[in-house]
Amino acid sequence: MKPAARMEGLGLSLIRAMNEGAPAGCVSLGLGEPSWDLPPEARAALAAWARGDGPCSYGPNAGIPELRAALRTHLGASDPEILVSAGSQGALFSLVHAWAGPGDQVLLPDPGFLAYPTLSRLAGADPVPYPLAPDFSLDPGLFKSALDAAPRVRLAIVNHPANPTGAGASRAALDEVWASCRTRGVVLVSDEVYRELHLSGRPAGLFDEAVRPDAVVLGSLSKAFGAPGLRVGWAFGDPGILAPARLVHNAMVSCLSRPAQIAAAALVEASASIFPRVRAQLAERWDAFRAAAREHLGWDPPEPSGGFYSWLPLPAEGRSDPRAFCLRVRDQGRVIVVPGSAFGSRGAAHARVSWAGSPEDIREGVRRLSGFWRER
Repeated sequence: MKPAARMEGLGLSLIRAMNEGAPAGCVSLGLGEPSWDLPPEARAALAAWARGDGPCSYGPNAGIPELRAALRTHLGASDPEILVSAGSQGALFSLVHAWAGPGDQVLLPDPGFLAYPTLSRLAGADPVPYPLAPDFSLDPGLFKSALDAAPRVRLAIVNHPANPTGAGASRAALDEVWASCRTRGVVLVSDEVYRELHLSGRPAGLFDEAVRPDAVVLGSLSKAFGAPGLRVGWAFGDPGILAPARLVHNAMVSCLSRPAQIAAAALVEASASIFPRVRAQLAERWDAFRAAAREHLGWDPPEPSGGFYSWLPLPAEGRSDPRAFCLRVRDQGRVIVVPGSAFGSRGAAHARVSWAGSPEDIREGVRRLSGFWRER
């Protein structure tokens, strides 16, 4: 028997594949997963709930009232403007499947997060990559050229601060991209899950002034709140865009875990005090990574717009077959990085390095990289 045609070419993501089967003793600079402690507000909320009596019921499809109330305040949005989801990827899956299907196209960044083309293909749509600026920031002119050349686009994705590059988007660039999509009747999804993880000032957001029609923004507890294991995220924006996505999400998961939502509500309510603590953790890791990169690689990494990724240029010998080179780095050097080719053809000259781990692992991992970069 053969699975459905939509499964053709679908496999374990290269991010996960680089970690699967890694030799013992490897240091991972591959996974984008915060290593700092879960904020105590979440632990206290979970402990208080566990001490109580009563059933662990499903709860409403839209999310428990406590979480919806916290998000309304945090986002400055109304209930119809918020979709509580199983991580931001649950929201993205629902949006793509609600607005794109066979014969349609989805416009996405190259290099860009590798889930974007996968979700597009699962919906039966064709992913259409658009190039970024030379510094990998969002270039509205290049975006519009790709949009104009793709007549069947129904949905477009921008990601800032970006995974894998760490690059951002200016206020003017976001305005232009939204206007281009609005003119064409294309749904715009702005993936901003790393926006609160910044070192030198909060990056621009699509909804800085107000929710815009025909657009939605993605957020998550996984990054800035340091709680990837809770699997709670959201989309907020145009209620008309969210309404059909809400039906897809309801069919997919019915509702989120009640304990996870209780912890999520506590985290969102405490965001004003959590974010400064998290940014201090981020700064500590950035300082460790930058110092190690200068010492061991002879490379001064540019500060990212947000997030915990650096886009490391590959040595010449690694560019012909980035995956094979990064596997050799893993198996011989005992350090894991992700080849940039995993994120699109325009990423082939780079590797993604995550400095989300402990400062000790960051320093040791970069030291191990030196034999494959600096000496070559």
